[in-house]
Amino acid sequence: MSDNWVPEIMYEDTGEDGLTSHIPFIPVPEDEEMPKLVYIFESRETGEFEPGPEGEELPVTEMELHQYADMAMLKKGLDTITYDRVRSALGLEPMETAVDKGRDVTNKIRQRLGQPVESKPENIPFFPEGTEITLPPGTFPPGTFEKDD
Repeated sequence: MSDNWVPEIMYEDTGEDGLTSHIPFIPVPEDEEMPKLVYIFESRETGEFEPGPEGEELPVTEMELHQYADMAMLKKGLDTITYDRVRSALGLEPMETAVDKGRDVTNKIRQRLGQPVESKPENIPFFPEGTEITLPPGTFPPGTFEKDD
């Protein structure tokens, strides 16, 4: 990956029939990688004006920097609970719920096409084997996990 490549955010002009359906895209050269983090300035006019070089009125603009992270990288690097917290902070449903809903949509399409539907996997642990979970004190009432004599 070179230090000289600057990703460009592009939009299709073809309307609803386009490949990207109004979702912006970044054309990535063969020898480059998709950025894991993108910085974008938000630009807003304040409603005020100032004189330009020729004395004309130019709108005053405020700029605020935003960062957008690759969700695939976050999913890969975070545990399930933290990843779902990030999703929730962004207004998204937990991953398991989103996957179930996506499967339902796909199954409806498959049914219309006469193809077999995919059933929900059973008995898949929520946490990968070996995951240690530390809960804050007071999460469960005292004696919840004490063994009866």
